[in-house]
Amino acid sequence: MVHSVAAWWNGDGLRLHFPHGGSTLTQQLVRGYFLRDRSSREGGDALFRVNLSSRVLAAVLGVPTTNKLLRKLEEMRLSIWLEQEMRRRFGSRAQAKREIFARAANLNYLGNGRYGFAAASEYYFGRSVSSYTAEDAGQAALLAGITKSPRDYAPVPGDPRPLRRRNEILGLMARNGYISAGVAKRSQAEPVLVATDTTIKTPAPAAINTVFAELKQHGFATEDLFQGRIAVHATVDERVQAIVNEALENGLALYEQRYPEAAGVIQGSVVVLRNADAAILAEAGGRHIYESRRTRYADLNRATASLRQPGSAWKPLVYLAAFRENLSLDTTVPDEPISVPMGADRPVKWIANYDNQFKGPMPIRQALAESRNAVAVWITREIGLDKMISISREMGIRTPVQPYITSALGASEVRLLELADAYRAMASGLLAEPHIIARVTDASGSALYATSGVVVTIDSTYLRLIQEGLRGVIRLPEGTAHVLDSRDFPIPVMGKTGTTSDFRDALFVGSTYGPQGITVAVRVGFDDNRALGEKETGGRTALPIFREIMLRVYERRLVGPLPEFPREIEHGIDQYLARRDRGPMSVGERASTN
Repeated sequence: MVHSVAAWWNGDGLRLHFPHGGSTLTQQLVRGYFLRDRSSREGGDALFRVNLSSRVLAAVLGVPTTNKLLRKLEEMRLSIWLEQEMRRRFGSRAQAKREIFARAANLNYLGNGRYGFAAASEYYFGRSVSSYTAEDAGQAALLAGITKSPRDYAPVPGDPRPLRRRNEILGLMARNGYISAGVAKRSQAEPVLVATDTTIKTPAPAAINTVFAELKQHGFATEDLFQGRIAVHATVDERVQAIVNEALENGLALYEQRYPEAAGVIQGSVVVLRNADAAILAEAGGRHIYESRRTRYADLNRATASLRQPGSAWKPLVYLAAFRENLSLDTTVPDEPISVPMGADRPVKWIANYDNQFKGPMPIRQALAESRNAVAVWITREIGLDKMISISREMGIRTPVQPYITSALGASEVRLLELADAYRAMASGLLAEPHIIARVTDASGSALYATSGVVVTIDSTYLRLIQEGLRGVIRLPEGTAHVLDSRDFPIPVMGKTGTTSDFRDALFVGSTYGPQGITVAVRVGFDDNRALGEKETGGRTALPIFREIMLRVYERRLVGPLPEFPREIEHGIDQYLARRDRGPMSVGERASTN
């Protein structure tokens, strides 16, 4: 109150300030148990009570301070009531206090999602409270200190605040005769140590990471989630997540068989999106165990945080821009030597194809299926780099695309989630924002937030062309993903491989058709950007992971019935193959794997 008056005296307006940690034990119990929802919402811009007196107070004090004042008053009222009820039930004030303490010891929040001293002791120190002796006074004091403010006093090595708070409590314990002065002094000299493995074990650490990021984006505090003030309803399907985790580990194990020295350090990431609304059904930001340690939600999420080159997985956006400029799947384009400028006083760069060959004129659909680099650069130069950049933004690429011609070959870095969303949009014909939070509710179940579910329909004219083109990547014999056109993979998909320069990253992104389908994006590579190895392409390294996920998800019918491609798309490919069989065409005799 002194600070409030001083502020008013200095002309800053009257604002009441309530210090934290000044409450009795009963008030802490009431606040954490009975008023948890109010505490979580008191900093907002909506009054708890909408009446004349509240509005007058808010006009003078501001809404958050008025809410805090109302909460404090209710806290005091309930505290008096609780103590009276406990005294009546247990017969004496002393016994009532002991009962209140017992409940506070089990119910008070102690940080990191832990309630009560027993759970906190197991989490922070890896031991039971019942094992404590006088020699463990330091750990006991650390636990006691958290109750004042878990955000400030939860034990973290190197943080001076919990250390200072612990030592204050140890001094009080010695002064009141609970421990000797020697034990207090010895305990005060000890550093703050916590258990080395305090990992919250979860099958979806990357998904939790994304939930936290979205909570912050929508104005919620993660501490409110930990304290149970809010509940998050996520879009993740734990059955799909389990398949993704296993498929990623299986795919990386296959790579490790080829390169045993990479065991435990090769990394990968996967995103699965629902086509209809871009909901994240599963997300793996890395392998389950990395460098002999279990992955945590605070670790690098390679699906959303890593900026890496997409390589040839970017090319569908080049072709989509071309179709918008009135090119068609049967437009003839040149697969021939082409150079690009590299800047002043630097020689030009001659673009090469994966097979180091040029096949001359060919239809666009063939160039896309074979992933011809020279054609992608030629098209981009013809239609204009700005057209490609513009359509990539429309399809959901939020990372700025570098305005260089080599971006047509995937030289500009993007996040895997962005790339997945672009493919999802091409497969579904719908623009939507990727999200992992379906809704947020308060402790009572009342809705605080729900995803908008807004989708925008894309012009179908050029969309059908890219869908047929990407279906051709699988169906044409020379397609880089033709291995998926087989009896042992009865899932009709569209997609594209991606391999970056010097085989540093391998990708595959693909979808089942339409709003009823799903999109799966896979990336494999080392965190230090070293090369994967000769011929470790998207088709060899990332595609098997995609294949396993699609097979298992649809075998178990986890995402609804398997959608088929429209007959006109499959018929368009059939007609092309029939025309080609009737006469010689400039196509390769063997499938490339770029």
